[in-house]
Amino acid sequence: MPREPGAPVPAPRCSGAAQPAAGDEPPPLSPLSRLRRPRASRSPRQLPERFDADNWADPGLVFATTVGTPIHPRNDYRSFREIIRQAGLRQVRLHDLRHTAASVLLAQGVPARVVMEILGHSQISVTLNIYAHVAPEIAREAASRLEGALWSGE
Repeated sequence: MPREPGAPVPAPRCSGAAQPAAGDEPPPLSPLSRLRRPRASRSPRQLPERFDADNWADPGLVFATTVGTPIHPRNDYRSFREIIRQAGLRQVRLHDLRHTAASVLLAQGVPARVVMEILGHSQISVTLNIYAHVAPEIAREAASRLEGALWSGE
């Protein structure tokens, strides 16, 4: 009796039973049924992924090595220097990027309180003292905005 397209193919009851015709393919397996399959029948790509998941050291890390352990600062800095070299930029310290990010955020009008929290400073005075050189730019921008708000109708 012909089967409707998409209908499940009944499993053979014994090894001597007739197999489905070549055009009658079983429906795709659900994700849960794929997990229930024996390991040998899983795709070759899944085995290394499952091995890696079983050997992952700390799932709580945001940045980790390929096995889930913390990145050693020396290796991190070595990678950073290599990226800078490949980009054709002059060598800078990693801390200089932190300073640049804070200066740009303040110059873009991000409130000092937000920058303080991003940097992890305990007090806003620390942030404002370190990045005081950005204050004149912010003051000019504030004056320009005030001027625009007061005299924009003229």
